[in-house]
Amino acid sequence: LRKNVEDFTGPRERSDLGFVTFDITADILKGKNGLQTFWNKNTLIIFDWNVKQLFLYLSAEYSTKNNALNQVVLWDKIMLRGDNPRLFLKDMKSKYFFFDDGNGLKGNRNITLTLSWNVVPNAGILPLVTGSGHVSVPFPDTYETTKSY
Repeated sequence: LRKNVEDFTGPRERSDLGFVTFDITADILKGKNGLQTFWNKNTLIIFDWNVKQLFLYLSAEYSTKNNALNQVVLWDKIMLRGDNPRLFLKDMKSKYFFFDDGNGLKGNRNITLTLSWNVVPNAGILPLVTGSGHVSVPFPDTYETTKSY
């Protein structure tokens, strides 16, 4: 779903606003992947003695004629040590606005969704891990005219 709305945060009068609904299935401890999972095989040892929590986030990456690389965070979650490591998220909506600084979402055929995470340690560096999988989503050529999401 994509709308063309007034953007009061920048110099343009109207910008594209995208709405994404997604599913994520993953089992972090066993490394078993669901149909639409983004986890890699190195998750078996993710919660060792020095890992306090994981900061998971889903980002969209795409290119437009104005910008070679656009990255937008759509959703995030903090997973604490001891939380259920199995994710079965169905029909999730984006948590944050998916604004383009123009009309780059209309008809864009290669918007790539990737799940990544930061390992928050008890002590030491904060490593960034990107999942091995991703999903490319085409956006429609027309704007949605409904008032609600």
